[in-house]
Amino acid sequence: MSLVDELKSAVTPRAALLVVGVFALQLLFIASYVGALHNPKPKDVPFGVVAPQQVSATLMGRLEKLPGEPLDPRTVASEAEARRQIMNRDIDGALIVDPGGRTDTLLVASGGGTVLSSALERMFTQVEAAEQRTVKTVDVAPASAQDFDGLSAFYLVVGWCVGGYICAAILAISAGSRPANRERAIIRLGVLALYAVLGGLGGAVIVGPILGALPGGVAALWGLGTLVVFAVGATTLALQSVFGIVGIGLAILLVVVAGNPSAGGAFPLPMLPPFWNAIGPALPPGAGTWAARSIAYFKGHDMTASMLVLSAWAVVGSVVTLVMSSLKRRPEGETAVPPAAAGAAAGGTGVPDRGGSVRGTGQ
Repeated sequence: MSLVDELKSAVTPRAALLVVGVFALQLLFIASYVGALHNPKPKDVPFGVVAPQQVSATLMGRLEKLPGEPLDPRTVASEAEARRQIMNRDIDGALIVDPGGRTDTLLVASGGGTVLSSALERMFTQVEAAEQRTVKTVDVAPASAQDFDGLSAFYLVVGWCVGGYICAAILAISAGSRPANRERAIIRLGVLALYAVLGGLGGAVIVGPILGALPGGVAALWGLGTLVVFAVGATTLALQSVFGIVGIGLAILLVVVAGNPSAGGAFPLPMLPPFWNAIGPALPPGAGTWAARSIAYFKGHDMTASMLVLSAWAVVGSVVTLVMSSLKRRPEGETAVPPAAAGAAAGGTGVPDRGGSVRGTGQ
């Protein structure tokens, strides 16, 4: 046998297509992560300004014209209102102007991402210096001392997502990409749900009582983790039901390649390029990271949208899996069987009866 023949027998066309797909996934991984994270800059950061009326308009105009448009400033009535909006995650910071002195106060929330709060502090140190003023920084929602750069929530959610799609992939690889019937689909979803409950609890206990990395309570993080794991797992089951083994790659593309760099983990959403900023909140890693930080540092505020996103992935994934399992299909490798052969296979000799149909003569 020639080398070409050996190559053809060793690498089937299907395997070659899968390798090409993996190669494309590899390039997309590099492009997505480097594209999202190689040059972070604040852009249109929601920002409050508390200042006397006579200086407010001038200050707002100056902030709107900063190079690169890093801020989206809006006036706020009082410091108390600014703090409330930060805790509700409506704005990411605020400047409180002191009309009787030369030191203003910058409110930040490092719990939402220390990189962003540090960028705001550097920015306003320069802005205030240009006006011969100084600024003091007050952290309204400080990140835990054990939560370096505010990354614990992100890595927690990444772990939940990885568990979800690997669990779903194992269920499919062990017994076929598409469940044989609706009952088996329900069983797979039930196993996934049990795994999600345990995975959510395990992650919450590790980052909370064991490591002390995130505050916020085990129960709330447990509930979030259960939803994240199930949403990702159900989505993976659905993709496998529709596309077969290729669905695993599509799940990785969705969750890892697109979802992780756009999640606002390493750099909060206002520091990501427009494409990743836009898709991040709609994907499980981004929705999960936002919700985890809300639980840990913002008293659970502004979680509704994220929870609806995760619930949508869970419901749609489950429905698609159940629908695909209900479709009639011929098992792989099965071919049409002639009537005579069918009778013989039933244990007889394939003798036609008086009506012309075939009946077996055996037991």
